[in-house]
Amino acid sequence: MSTYHSIINNSCIIPITSKKFTRNRASDPLLDSLITSKTRIKLLLKFFLNPGTRAYLRGLATEFGESTNAIRVELNRLTDAKLLKSVHAGRTVQYRANKQHSLFKDLQSVVKKFVGLDKVAEELAAKLGDVQAAYVIGDYAKGNDSGLIDLLLIGQVDDEKLKEVTEKTEGLIDRKIRTLVLKQSDLERLDERLDLKHALLIWGNESVMGEQ
Repeated sequence: MSTYHSIINNSCIIPITSKKFTRNRASDPLLDSLITSKTRIKLLLKFFLNPGTRAYLRGLATEFGESTNAIRVELNRLTDAKLLKSVHAGRTVQYRANKQHSLFKDLQSVVKKFVGLDKVAEELAAKLGDVQAAYVIGDYAKGNDSGLIDLLLIGQVDDEKLKEVTEKTEGLIDRKIRTLVLKQSDLERLDERLDLKHALLIWGNESVMGEQ
């Protein structure tokens, strides 16, 4: 049973759970072939999947399970290239994507394709009928390529069609998808529990979240 059942009543959720939760990362050739540093790839995903992401050196080291020195080297490279911006806050430095960089949109497009969010939007959200908007929440909204995409759909969908399209999309992107279907009226009640302020819009009407 989906963990979402502990948060939301059954009438507004359609959970899709997978039998296996494994990934073969060797099947992700795009960034791997262009960038040899795995740490740099993680940082690009972290900051460019959701450009609202903010992070500190030690937090990144803990999240990635790597030394602060290794993370610092890559952060400095990306900052020197002006792909990231850094802001000092006391003794710490906060990093974020530089949205003004001429390559910002291109890099964001590449990382979304790398994790398959373009396919999620094209193959899933856009083909389910009465869907006002589709948001990514959870790990991927935080820029963490965990292999499990939490997809929030606002609207009404057919259960069987959702299951069919979800399984097809999972095969295309080599990642598992867990879906949550809500009515717009449910958003305000679940705002904090689902951390909707960090949700990443991938399809539909951006104003839906603001109209809750």
